[in-house]
Amino acid sequence: MACAQVPLDEQRVTEPDPQGKERTLPALHPDRKEERYFVPYKPLLEDSSPAELEEFLEHTKFIIEDLEWLLMMPHDKFWCQVVFDESLQRCLDSYLHHAPRSLDLTIPPSSPVAAEMQRSIHRAVFLTFLRMATHKESKENFITPAVFGEIIYENFLFDIPKILDLCVLFGKGNSQLLHKMIDNIFTQQPSYYSDLDETVPTVLEVFDTILDKCGLHCEGATASEPMKLNANKHPTAITMSQEELVDLILYLCDSTTTIHAFLNIFHAACSSFQSHGFLGRLTSFYETAVPDLERALTKRDFEDKRLQEDLWKRLSHSRRKMVETAHLLLHHTCLQQILEGGENIQTFAEELLQHFTSFLSEKRFLSDYDEQFPLADDISLLHQALPVIDETRTSYLLQGVESAWDSMGRRKPQIQSKATTSIPGFQGAAGGASAISSSAGIESWGVHDLESEGDGVRGAEAMLDVPWKGNNGAVCSVSGAELESLLSCIRDLLPDLGEGFLLACLQEYDFNSELVINNILEDRLTPNLDKLDRTMPRPKKEELPSVLSNRSNVFDDDEFDVFRRDQLDMSRIWKGRRKGETIREMLNDKEHITEQRARYQAYETVVEEIVIEPGETAASYGLDDYDDEYDDTYDMNQVGANDLDGDSLLNRRPFTVPQVLRKGNKPTNIEEDEEEDEEEDNVQNNINRDQFIQDPALLRERAEARRAAMQQRKGTSGFRSERASNVVGRPKGQGQTLETFLDRRKKEANKSRGANHNRRSMADRKRNKGMIPS
Repeated sequence: MACAQVPLDEQRVTEPDPQGKERTLPALHPDRKEERYFVPYKPLLEDSSPAELEEFLEHTKFIIEDLEWLLMMPHDKFWCQVVFDESLQRCLDSYLHHAPRSLDLTIPPSSPVAAEMQRSIHRAVFLTFLRMATHKESKENFITPAVFGEIIYENFLFDIPKILDLCVLFGKGNSQLLHKMIDNIFTQQPSYYSDLDETVPTVLEVFDTILDKCGLHCEGATASEPMKLNANKHPTAITMSQEELVDLILYLCDSTTTIHAFLNIFHAACSSFQSHGFLGRLTSFYETAVPDLERALTKRDFEDKRLQEDLWKRLSHSRRKMVETAHLLLHHTCLQQILEGGENIQTFAEELLQHFTSFLSEKRFLSDYDEQFPLADDISLLHQALPVIDETRTSYLLQGVESAWDSMGRRKPQIQSKATTSIPGFQGAAGGASAISSSAGIESWGVHDLESEGDGVRGAEAMLDVPWKGNNGAVCSVSGAELESLLSCIRDLLPDLGEGFLLACLQEYDFNSELVINNILEDRLTPNLDKLDRTMPRPKKEELPSVLSNRSNVFDDDEFDVFRRDQLDMSRIWKGRRKGETIREMLNDKEHITEQRARYQAYETVVEEIVIEPGETAASYGLDDYDDEYDDTYDMNQVGANDLDGDSLLNRRPFTVPQVLRKGNKPTNIEEDEEEDEEEDNVQNNINRDQFIQDPALLRERAEARRAAMQQRKGTSGFRSERASNVVGRPKGQGQTLETFLDRRKKEANKSRGANHNRRSMADRKRNKGMIPS
């Protein structure tokens, strides 16, 4: 394998040749390519038979398995396969050419398996191109940037047509990844910029081809070449055959969608397009071709009305994409630089005004552009960025916009929103066509129908199911933080107005703070807003009940319920296995003494007499007047016991305990043992003394003497204290001592001597002694 920290283009590997001999090859070498054939992609047609559907599923399964195998290969093997396998490039190119676009008729709903297969191959192809556009996968797997640019350029791994197809197929939902991917390609290989400059004239030829097919020509400064003498001999959009008209509209829809997708993802290409005068050609084409194609669709008699509706939707979609493309070019070549500020802001502002002035002659395009992206907002931004701008010139532009609306016979809406999400509001072309189609009795269909049905008949571009955004890329709804920012911005200028009134104004004007401020200052609010109280406070939100208050759990209100208790006994909570207390800790714990102290303190003070003050009773001191205690005053006196009762023996001689029954020591006449007898008498007297608690030291000495005597009787020469048996040992996981192992072995060997292991012998012993009846 390749060495770490060395680029792939400099690595060399040692592998056996076909004869089995070792050889050293570069990491990128044709002989390292795996022999595998990638089949090309074939789309599934709308009216496919079951056999064709089965063939599509099997064919697509092969491609998915091959691409997943390719993605699982290591870095060096992957690039060998990509660079030297021509079948792989043919497979990827076939998918880019034939994969269904967003507006194409896709897989029938009755085949969910085919739809899932289409999603899988769509994802696999995208991941393959994404890895092909990455020159550094990790610190160990990377290619030198200059060599990477040369590899992808010389081997045609990427070119401008492929990049355009990638944008239109995978742009929706993957715009950020595609932007990084295309930006890396153009950064590592600047030759693609020159290829893009050569591609723009080819894109412009698309407009000339459509105009030529319709029998139209572009006059004036925007014309690319003089008009041919036989130009009028071509059939027009009305007289051409139905098949040619269908192909022409499909061609226009695909071209405009692809160009918009590319410019929307790779903004750096806008300058290349603008350098060739693309914006002027686009507006001129829009003004010339769109009305002619609309008249052709409304005046022709279609046998299949569904086909007529589909063509009208595609034409409306093309109109919208052309208007958005014009806005992208203006935004990224002029407006963006004006908003960012800089030294040449005056130059960009002048260029923007020149473009707006050129729009004045294109009435149809100007009205449609103003409806989707109001010129008044852009001019307002210019006044804020450049206060010295000529107001006469901007007023002339605004008057030109009003004139364009009047010339189209349409009424300009009073509330203009940049974030329009449905295109029936995009009445620029649809409204103009309505007047034309009214004579033929045909309804005009807006692009809204196209978008609504597109959810059900979208192609590979829509496999990721990303929600639609507004026409200018902004989502209509605002978050809570954005709403608070809008309210604070307006209240800074108009502090006397209430938040409730401002919130109603923002909702009415689609959360456009500039429009709200302008209409409030000029007193041009709608009637329903004029009726509201301008000091109306903001309505209070009803707080939803807490989930914890409604929950029901078996552990509610216990000592560890953290949701209802602020303090817990942390001494009862520990992590892992709790270690037991040692003997020293147990002896040092004097908590039980503290608990008993209060109980015994009650017995410290003994009150013998209580003086009862006048006016108090004994009951107030817990005493009782009734005393039923037994009087034992004369119990110890022998009343009449010594009186004469006729027997004078007691008076003459007191009662004496016989010497035999006495407990005293026997008298002895041996004078040599007097000292021992005295000591024994003292000990015996101490023994007989009624002691409440004997001296523990004396008890231990007696026990020691008894044990020594017992050992001596058994014949042992000395006395050795037996060690206490310890079979419990330490807690599990802390190891055991040698004494513990020996005690456990001794217990295991001698356990049969006791317990219940000799029941029969003990039962016989009891029976022999008469304890158990036989």
